[in-house]
Amino acid sequence: MAETATSTPGTKAQHYSFFQGVERNFDKASSFTRFEKGILEQIKACNSILQLKFPVRIGEKIEVIEAYRVQHSHHKLPCKGGIRYSMDVNQDEVMALASLMTYKCAIVNVPFGGAKGGIKINPKNYTPFELEKITRRYASELVKKNFIGPGIDVPAPDYGTGAREMSWIADTYASLKPGEVDALGCVTGKPITQGGVRGRTEATGLGVYYGVREVCNTKEDMKKLGLELGIEGKKVIVQGLGNVGFHAAKFFFDNGAIIVGLAEYEGGIYSEKGIDIYKVVEHRKATGSILDFPGVTNIKNSADTLEQECDILIPAALENVINAGNAARIKAKIIGEGANGPLTPDADEILHKKGAIVVPDMYLNAGGVTVSYFEWLKNLSHVRFGRMDKRFSENQNSLILQTVEGLTGKRANDTERTMILHGPDEADLVYSGLEDTMIGSYHEIRDILNSRDISDMRTAAFVCAIDKVGVSYEELGIFP
Repeated sequence: MAETATSTPGTKAQHYSFFQGVERNFDKASSFTRFEKGILEQIKACNSILQLKFPVRIGEKIEVIEAYRVQHSHHKLPCKGGIRYSMDVNQDEVMALASLMTYKCAIVNVPFGGAKGGIKINPKNYTPFELEKITRRYASELVKKNFIGPGIDVPAPDYGTGAREMSWIADTYASLKPGEVDALGCVTGKPITQGGVRGRTEATGLGVYYGVREVCNTKEDMKKLGLELGIEGKKVIVQGLGNVGFHAAKFFFDNGAIIVGLAEYEGGIYSEKGIDIYKVVEHRKATGSILDFPGVTNIKNSADTLEQECDILIPAALENVINAGNAARIKAKIIGEGANGPLTPDADEILHKKGAIVVPDMYLNAGGVTVSYFEWLKNLSHVRFGRMDKRFSENQNSLILQTVEGLTGKRANDTERTMILHGPDEADLVYSGLEDTMIGSYHEIRDILNSRDISDMRTAAFVCAIDKVGVSYEELGIFP
């Protein structure tokens, strides 16, 4: 999507499509890698682009629905990426998001190629029955074109979609592929009863929290910003109270950060004293808006909320919300990209000159695809995580506790006993795997940032991704 903001005095606004913005960041990073031009061009290109138009009867009339599926890279299979329902869906956006998925998977060491899909509709304009017809027809078109399958291309939820739509897709795929034992692995983000994994709903928001927490736990980074070590007490503004924004805000709030601002499409709210995220959600359910929450200042223009005083800003809505027109007024020292592409290239440059740390989307919101990978593994193995070892772990922990209590003559209190004896549930294992992924990947990016004289984390993240995808192509071999 093109940047349309006007430039501030002394800056010159550039106009990029979303995909061109991704390509610009790729080109900037490629100069820090060792790969020849041909390999870099292959990594950058979208390998397969499917544009669909299909008829669906809606009420008394037939509507022609426009839809897309883009497979950016086949260096690893299956391809992986969400499906969004929005009137803003277009080929450029889907290509950009597919390419970011390739780099995202590489950064967090998930063995998938990048893909993305979209249907150009406003889901609010359709009944559940009509949405089901559109979704199933789209899924059947993907099957016919060989653009879906547990070893080919595995969609997931995105903006405007959720577990319900993923169930419809999985059922459509299974009905068209009778006897395929791994059929549930054709899509992730499903309900638990349909092969979903516990922890998937909050995965992206939790990944955002883990990633920003790791920045705040890194002594050198905090010294550079002039901030205290740790997440506790940090002032946070979150834009967007959808799945990603809500869960990110929730985990920050639960772990001692102070939520000072929230922004939604109807406006924003701000309070230096802090905002209880749970009470705001209750208020919004009751009134239909976050505005007029007790003890806060209403901000009429939602975008102005991003410019308020805070330590950490989490844009978790749509792309290009921070651009050449407003970047200079952003006061946050850490900007964590919860959404895909919330900063334009011009905004990146402005914030870098101000000394802010921008934690890039293709690392920070990779929690969703990481836990989708876990769900896919669960579907292929046909067993719930923790089923084989939960009781064994509890029995072992009980034996160890009894031994320690016998040797010391002291008994653990009830809270300690509960924690020690607890064997891992599926959600525990998913959280653990996600936490380890986000911590390890952050330090991979940071090592590249410091070892190759790179000035910003986004470029370092791209270099990290290009290195891994490039090595895959080299090892696979390029046929003459």
